[in-house]
Amino acid sequence: MSNTEGFLSGAAKLRNELNPDMVPEENNDQNDEQSNTLNDYGELKLPVMHGNIHVITIIGQVEGHLIMPPQNKATKYEHIIPQLVAVEQSPEIEGLLVILNTVGGDVEAGLALAEIIASMSKPTVSLVLGGGHSIGVPIAVAADYSFIAPTATMTIHPIRLTGMVVGVQQSFDYLEKMQDRIIDFVAQHSHISAAQFRQMMTTTGELARDVGTVVVGESAAACGLIDQTGGLSQAMSKLRQMIDEHKAEQQHTAQSCQRESQGQDVQQDCNEKTKSDQGANALFKRPHRYWRKGDKQ
Repeated sequence: MSNTEGFLSGAAKLRNELNPDMVPEENNDQNDEQSNTLNDYGELKLPVMHGNIHVITIIGQVEGHLIMPPQNKATKYEHIIPQLVAVEQSPEIEGLLVILNTVGGDVEAGLALAEIIASMSKPTVSLVLGGGHSIGVPIAVAADYSFIAPTATMTIHPIRLTGMVVGVQQSFDYLEKMQDRIIDFVAQHSHISAAQFRQMMTTTGELARDVGTVVVGESAAACGLIDQTGGLSQAMSKLRQMIDEHKAEQQHTAQSCQRESQGQDVQQDCNEKTKSDQGANALFKRPHRYWRKGDKQ
């Protein structure tokens, strides 16, 4: 080591001794990561998750084709859809937990998320915390099983348009069709009927400045909109149970397919052997022709 290198090394050592809180330069990346974690989550270090369950949160407003103002908290559907596709494709992830605390938002963006969740092959569970209002209702019922906290609320109201609306019959027909899409989806993925959900959507007297119904915790489960009241532990337990049942079903299906494949192979071997035997019998048991006088040769 040269004198210059030794001097620089000694100076760095002395600087660290005089400033024990100073982090060496090689830990700059770790410093930046901790700083980002502190800014984003308010914690220096988050617990590392090692499991087979993926969690997605739907918070604030569901943002559609228009960007929300910067002061609004929003869930961007272009961020959630790739996550859902990755969950479906990942062999390590065996279940999905969707946590909602949303005021609603864009109808088509919310329905897009709901349709993807409903079409996933892996077990899915939703948990409504705080609120699952407006278009959050279809997202909540899209999961295979849904929970709602006892104090959480869900607002059911007719859809509305923002911006310029042309005052013609076609505009109202379009609103009616879009509303029917929501009603049909909720009725298909929950235990509430379409007629009852439509009635709750058009109820007057419950909301001061709107038409609709507010259901809280147990009442959401009682009317069949949500499967059960509960919190995080109940949702995780149910999801693990569904994962085990899904594994057992996949194993049973694989065994059945294997037995069926083996049976087809045996049947094919039997058919081939039968054809071979028939061919041999035809060669050795072919009727002989005894020629007599007068027969043409």
